[in-house]
Amino acid sequence: MKTALKKIAVCSGEPAGIGPDIVIRAAQLGFDAGMVVIGDPEVIKARAEKIGIPLEIVDYPSRPADAVHIPGRLPIMPVQTAAPVIPGKLNVKNSRYVIRCIDKAVDLCTSGECHAMVTAPVHKGIINDAGIPFSGHTEWIARRSGAERPVMMLANGSTRVCLATTHLPLREVPEHITGDRIQSVLAVMARDIARLYGIGNPRIGVCGLNPHAGEGGHLGKEEIAIIEPAIAEMQQQGLDLVGPLPADTAFTRSQLSRFDGVLAMYHDQGLPVIKHSGFGEVVNITLGLPIIRTSVDHGTALDRAGRSDAEASSLIAAIRLAVDFANNRAG
Repeated sequence: MKTALKKIAVCSGEPAGIGPDIVIRAAQLGFDAGMVVIGDPEVIKARAEKIGIPLEIVDYPSRPADAVHIPGRLPIMPVQTAAPVIPGKLNVKNSRYVIRCIDKAVDLCTSGECHAMVTAPVHKGIINDAGIPFSGHTEWIARRSGAERPVMMLANGSTRVCLATTHLPLREVPEHITGDRIQSVLAVMARDIARLYGIGNPRIGVCGLNPHAGEGGHLGKEEIAIIEPAIAEMQQQGLDLVGPLPADTAFTRSQLSRFDGVLAMYHDQGLPVIKHSGFGEVVNITLGLPIIRTSVDHGTALDRAGRSDAEASSLIAAIRLAVDFANNRAG
């Protein structure tokens, strides 16, 4: 039986970046769901005029969103910026506006009014400059929604890469690689990959932390002392795991074909590989949340804001995947 049509909340991101641009471009397409954008209608209207794309703005919730998104029509839940927006020019006064947009999207999803949220890129530096401790969407949305173990995953049509640690300086990574962390991340991966993609007991490859997965302890002890016991414990609980694997070979095509997902130990161990495989087509997904959240695989691209060459492919892919996930979870 076909599930009821879903509604997707879309955050427009940093107003000085390409977030408004790519939201406008995505709005020109059809999606098998309703869509509500959270942002400043005047900013989006001005950006549409600047890049020369016709757009009908509908005030939400004064007028309900259409059951199915109509190309060229954009329902917007209004949140006002604090200062005028100049494309390409960050303004710390608008940092709290960005956070309010994220919070409203989370609240729409936790209340059940929307069925998934999609985020355009934000600028972590300017948010922190405003005195708001912000390490990224993943951690912020987890706190707002009450999730204990958010897991960052990037995925395209063939590869899914999760992270044991996310936005940490490299020197701090080893101290955060603990048995409890690895076990809890693997549990979230197995559950949510199965639930969102419809894969029963997914096979997961687990990378080591050190070169050559520690080379039997000669290049580091974390694999022997921490990672191997964590894998063994989760295998006893029924998870289908392989590792620890040397990261320099775990991401070869032949290896990736064996797995439904790969767990990397830190940000730059796993994400450059998947972004290289198809930048602009990769979607950032947060596992371990009580809500569905997807995002783009790129930053604010301040140098392209307000120009005609902002590429919306990742946002479009994120919206479409959010719709698929919402339907899978409902089913």
